[in-house]
Amino acid sequence: MRLITASSIHDGQKWMPSGTTLAVTDEGIVSDILDTPTADTIRYDGVLCPGFVNVHCHLELSHMKGVAAEGTGLIPFLKNIPQYRNNYTTEQKQEARHTAFENMLLNGVVAVGDIANTDDTKDLRALGKMHFHTFVEALGFADSGAERSMGYATATYASFAQQSINAKQLKQSIVPHAPYSVSRSLFRLINEHSPATIISVHNQESEEENKYYHNKSGLVNDLLQSLKIDDSGFVPTGKRSLASYLPLLSPDHRLILVHNTYSNMQDIKFAGQHSSNVYWCLCPNANLYIENRLPDVDMLERAGVNICVGTDSLASNHQLSIIAELATLKKHNPNLSWETLLMWGTYNGAQALQLTDIVGTIKVGRKPGILQLAPLDWQEPIVKRLA
Repeated sequence: MRLITASSIHDGQKWMPSGTTLAVTDEGIVSDILDTPTADTIRYDGVLCPGFVNVHCHLELSHMKGVAAEGTGLIPFLKNIPQYRNNYTTEQKQEARHTAFENMLLNGVVAVGDIANTDDTKDLRALGKMHFHTFVEALGFADSGAERSMGYATATYASFAQQSINAKQLKQSIVPHAPYSVSRSLFRLINEHSPATIISVHNQESEEENKYYHNKSGLVNDLLQSLKIDDSGFVPTGKRSLASYLPLLSPDHRLILVHNTYSNMQDIKFAGQHSSNVYWCLCPNANLYIENRLPDVDMLERAGVNICVGTDSLASNHQLSIIAELATLKKHNPNLSWETLLMWGTYNGAQALQLTDIVGTIKVGRKPGILQLAPLDWQEPIVKRLA
């Protein structure tokens, strides 16, 4: 057992009192929390905090790093993914995702919400180094193909579920990709698959999504046509996208809305009326990479919603680092406190993934993966895993 302290300790929700000392076992479990250091306490520079939770990631796209140009906008970016994602060997894909995964570990991430269209990432889950909730995406915009699309997603889900039988840190659910890629029939099938599971969805990442739902105009039409997707059965709702698809999902689900680059207060109020179990996941570096725009973070914070953080993929980011995402949020929103930012990157993420009984907070009995962040200038602290 070790006794450790630092200039400041963040417990996942708030700063702990000065002098707080943590007793940590060799396995990384917090066995006691003391008010003051003792003679054999190890004092670290900087800040101690729980390990980070990356709520939204695409590890299976790690081989696409640098393929898509920056600043193109979402629709041109999305056209790149199916065009190039299979132009690599199995070995190239495997090497890229393992390298990305190891770097994410080095950056202090202890749990991830990982998007999957295949079961390629089973090899990463099998390592037992990180808590995974794998979000198996279902895609299909034609109602006539809903059963077929759900069948493919269900088979992929079953592959992950078989792996999870004896591994408490591995979970999975079937989720919609985005409002412009999932039909109403497929939304309903997803909703019914596991009635109270976590559902993650790419939300309002582009204003084109809102335009399409409002009157079937804009660049989403171009995207669907380029992918040879039949949208003839789609009837515009005259509403924003969130108000159009959210009623298709039961409020019993824990819902993670990802990106939210073009969400407004009307959307926030609608989501809050639908359910109190909604989490707004920000991936700022990916938003800047694709759209050169950030969500209205001040608006989200003023609204008092649950905010958590993800990285998206290496196809849309230079690194899979939560501290880098927090540093970007701080740079563009200087009034945000690090007390709040660290909560978004740890405890709130663990809440979103239903993991607060294990990670996300420094409490007796937890194994949070304690990190040291230094130096204290907070430009982008260096991360070191201590336990």
